[in-house]
Amino acid sequence: MTDGPVHGTWEPRPAARWEDGYLSGNGRHGALVFGDPESDRVIVTHHTLVRPNGGEHAQPPRLADRLASLQDRLLAGETTAAESFTDGRELQWVQPFHPAFQVRLRGGAPEGEGRGYRRSVDFTTGVTDAGCEGWRSRVFVSREDDVVVQYVTADAGGPALTLDIGLDHRLPGAPAELGVGQSVVRTPEGALLTLRTRYPDSDRAYTGVTLVVPTGGNTTITPPGVRVEGAESVLLLTRVVRHIGELDTADHTRALRELLPDTDGEPWPGDRTYDRLLARHTPLHRTAYQRVTLDLAADETERCLPGAALLTRTKSPALLERLFAAGRYHLLSAGGMCPPRLVGLWTGDWDTAWSGAFTTDANLNLQIASAAAGALPEVTEAHASLIHRQVDDWRENARAVFGARGVAAPAHTDGESGLIYHFSREYPLHLWTAGADWLLKPLVDHDDTEGVRDPRTTALLAEVALFYEDFLTRTDADGHLVVVPSYSPENRPANASWGSVNAAMDLSAARHALLTAADHHPDDPERADRWRALADRLPPHRVNSDGALAEWAWPGLDDTYDHRHLSHLYGVWPLDEINPYDTPDLAAAAHRALQLRGAENDSAHGHLHHALIAARLRDGERVTQALGQVLDGDFFHASLMSAHYPGRDVYNADAAHALPAVLIEALIQSTPDRLVLLPALPASCPTGLLRGVRTRFGAEVDLDWGPGRGRAVVRPTRSHRIDLRTSSGARTLDLVAGEDRVLDLGPR
Repeated sequence: MTDGPVHGTWEPRPAARWEDGYLSGNGRHGALVFGDPESDRVIVTHHTLVRPNGGEHAQPPRLADRLASLQDRLLAGETTAAESFTDGRELQWVQPFHPAFQVRLRGGAPEGEGRGYRRSVDFTTGVTDAGCEGWRSRVFVSREDDVVVQYVTADAGGPALTLDIGLDHRLPGAPAELGVGQSVVRTPEGALLTLRTRYPDSDRAYTGVTLVVPTGGNTTITPPGVRVEGAESVLLLTRVVRHIGELDTADHTRALRELLPDTDGEPWPGDRTYDRLLARHTPLHRTAYQRVTLDLAADETERCLPGAALLTRTKSPALLERLFAAGRYHLLSAGGMCPPRLVGLWTGDWDTAWSGAFTTDANLNLQIASAAAGALPEVTEAHASLIHRQVDDWRENARAVFGARGVAAPAHTDGESGLIYHFSREYPLHLWTAGADWLLKPLVDHDDTEGVRDPRTTALLAEVALFYEDFLTRTDADGHLVVVPSYSPENRPANASWGSVNAAMDLSAARHALLTAADHHPDDPERADRWRALADRLPPHRVNSDGALAEWAWPGLDDTYDHRHLSHLYGVWPLDEINPYDTPDLAAAAHRALQLRGAENDSAHGHLHHALIAARLRDGERVTQALGQVLDGDFFHASLMSAHYPGRDVYNADAAHALPAVLIEALIQSTPDRLVLLPALPASCPTGLLRGVRTRFGAEVDLDWGPGRGRAVVRPTRSHRIDLRTSSGARTLDLVAGEDRVLDLGPR
């Protein structure tokens, strides 16, 4: 039995599909582990691995000299004018993410053994552990040493290990034209395996190196691999490097060898080395993972179930507990040099859907939605790292497409280029002007939470405001500024083309960007006043004839309700522009828009985006329904990584990473001046304890609730007066830094 929620998952058999393999990662390297005692495989990935496809040389379209004409035509009512706002290119996808190779180990379990099999992953350490009688394999990816560590052992006193070890690039979808070279050499500690892979028709390549360190037995070179016989254990240390031209692996080999202890010529102690590497890694990982925990008082028997079995208990609080924990674990493991991709940090196939890219017009922000409240600044910093590496590209986008100063963000990026070049007639993503504000919102939330403004974010907010100064030049008959062209990802009006006028998301983004930039520049009152004045000239949102907040505020543009995206409700979530407390009429219109929204193709991100907005609008029933669509729709693999569509179709991290954010938003919400407790409690969570949530006014909150009761402990790090909202109503709360406040929420 367990003592509280299970911070891990397990299965009684090896993974038969790579999608079911357990995951480990440090935000740079990833490992996808099958755990097969007879023929084990560990697929190694790295955030930098993207295949050249022309996208590495692509540039944004130079359309600025045609912008004024397009604006004239759209404002004159030519609803398809934006379809010709192109340089005639075909759709160019960003460079697709792909796996590096698999480390193969054949013959692990001694003949006749294999009983008592179990594989598991420990979310608190990042260690995947598979074992049976006579064999055990543990894998983790070190945050401290940036290395994939695999440690295979025989049972003490039992038959020794015999392993054939090699690096194999032959994964599904791997191009036949890859230039592959392999080598294996003896080293004092065992052997070194090297695999170099050059992309077709390119000077770009990647190289993997694996140091093989057996304890006992004999090591024989069997090109391109190595055979270890009679060993007590084998330690494998693996790294991958993407590079241009040739790579001298000497430094990388030396770095791997330096991870081993100095034994003065004695045999290499595998357990000592493994334990030392794990001890260096664990505090970095465990400290971050354990900052926030969720306990839903689940049934102890269900808590003990294997993951695949628990996934069939779709109404079980134990399932939500484990998916919350798994989501935090996978999000932390995928975030480092970059935030998570569409596939997180993992894939076993070269043919990744949508290039395995960072899709920034919805998916990326949904995946990292829990980073601030969920106390994962590591993930926010990964997001910031991606953005700040691409700022020069964002500036070029603004110049090329719009003839403007400042910045414009792409809707897709491979992590290398931030240029806008992925667009087509049906997806005019080059018209999306809300992107910079949307992508900076998580950084603003992080700064609110920490109480310290990152000067990089402050400077970039000013560049977003500069863009709007140059772009917002047209006005309507009432003197309001007009956003033209305008695009609501990835939808279109029912009676017009995709590129149109005054999309609700664009209005919310422009208003938020200008006001936030002004707020972040108190020492420059002239610019701040100019930006506020510009924001004041933007038009209000429109309520359509159905009583719903219209997706396009321009009169005459009709809504298309059946769509997976909910871009028009950006003002509700993640912004605070529309809420039940300050703007109740607009909140009611937004709620009506949410009621009318269809699910279109049942994308997981659409369901959970719906749930996040419903939580902000205090609709617990709708949160429950949206969660139910995902849990009942068979979206999760046995690995507890998710899929994009029902029936585990298309490996995708959206649901896995966004689910913790949905549960946090349903239980605790905050702005810089407000705390909302239990706004949208899901029916499947009647009792629980959520610990460690961070607020945007600088406090940590623990929340304990049950039928007819609720209690919160607020631990402020800053003195501040806030508006407290509970089921009992509203009141003012004066917080003093360092003084805990215990709140009895009364009957619900």
